[in-house]
Amino acid sequence: MMHEVLIIDGYNVIGNWPELDKLKQDDKLADARDDLLAQLAEFRKYEDAEIILVFDAMYVPGITQRYDQYNLQVVWTQEDQTADSYIEKLAGDLQNRLTQVTVVTSDQAEQWTIFSRGAVRISSREFKMVIQRAKAEIARDVRHYRDTDLRRRSPWDSNQLLSLAKLRDDLTKND
Repeated sequence: MMHEVLIIDGYNVIGNWPELDKLKQDDKLADARDDLLAQLAEFRKYEDAEIILVFDAMYVPGITQRYDQYNLQVVWTQEDQTADSYIEKLAGDLQNRLTQVTVVTSDQAEQWTIFSRGAVRISSREFKMVIQRAKAEIARDVRHYRDTDLRRRSPWDSNQLLSLAKLRDDLTKND
């Protein structure tokens, strides 16, 4: 079974998702990063893949670091290193027969470089649709389990429920 790694160009996603871009334009970049992290953490619970979120230090100089948060890896590049160059090197290092690397970015040049190294690429906007689809599936699953739980806690057994349904049908026929 292939190990899946999802590498995300953080600022590229922020710039391409309307709600996050609005936060960035309103000088709330930290809020945009936090919102992105929260959405990825929720997605990570649904999708069994290692997620590496990369930010370059151009917006936050001097922060070079790597840490794990919400079961995600968050990487800040060095001041003189772009997220693109970091992602390209990381994708090349991780991609092998047992690991499938997918890079999320809308940067066309980076997409071609990633593709040439054997990794899969997906645009930031397409990834937004993947996230939305996952949220819809999670909501559907939650409804299913909630409905199942309600039936499980019912004081009626299946014969009684069948009799009640028949009685309801008979009463609606007489209306």
